[in-house]
Amino acid sequence: MSFEKGIELYKSGKFEEALAIFNELVKANPNQAELHLNRGRVLSRLGRTEEALTDFDLITALEPYNTDYISDRAVVLHLLKRNEEALTELDRAANLDPTKPYRFSSRAYFKDRIGDLEGAITDYEKAIELDPEDAVSHNNKGLVEEKMGYQAKSKKSFEKADDLVGYKPKATPASQPSEEKNELPKIGSKPAEQPIPPVQKKEMTFNHFLNTLGSVFTNASSRKEFGDYLKGILGGKKR
Repeated sequence: MSFEKGIELYKSGKFEEALAIFNELVKANPNQAELHLNRGRVLSRLGRTEEALTDFDLITALEPYNTDYISDRAVVLHLLKRNEEALTELDRAANLDPTKPYRFSSRAYFKDRIGDLEGAITDYEKAIELDPEDAVSHNNKGLVEEKMGYQAKSKKSFEKADDLVGYKPKATPASQPSEEKNELPKIGSKPAEQPIPPVQKKEMTFNHFLNTLGSVFTNASSRKEFGDYLKGILGGKKR
């Protein structure tokens, strides 16, 4: 049984077979964090999230100061609706990694999800202080400001995000309905690469939340897979 075979089965949706392989690999190599990471994601896809958390507990025990692992464990706690514990973990990651803006932008997104809008604004402002050119933080700060009724501040945040991604609204004939006038390219992509969605589509996806938390794996494709599996567990749930 090989690690590569387990990954192949996972990608094919053969979760029970993948789990059997990772169980054997973990039994033979109980202190390898990557094996627990992969078994944890398989267990989550099987709906066995409590068992998945056990693997994340082991990972953070193996590397207690690894802020990526701490944040990833927070995501699993959030999936289990253990939000106070999840926030404690995100606090710990931010305290250990205070110069990394994504620690604050990810915690801000989490706070927005659980209804702490003031706390979300504070964290987005900290993320922007650390990285003034983070268009995502400006955009999502605007979303929170909009929820709070701060229309002028929200407009300013959206305009800053527009400037950072190089988007310039096109002039619209006066006869065109006003709701079609303002459009924004998806944050994080070049405007020319994708159709431009309406301005009300600015909402940050949970997949971005996972990306801002950092990596549970060592390469980009594995990060995407992990993001996809957690996003699948959420069932596309909106905030």
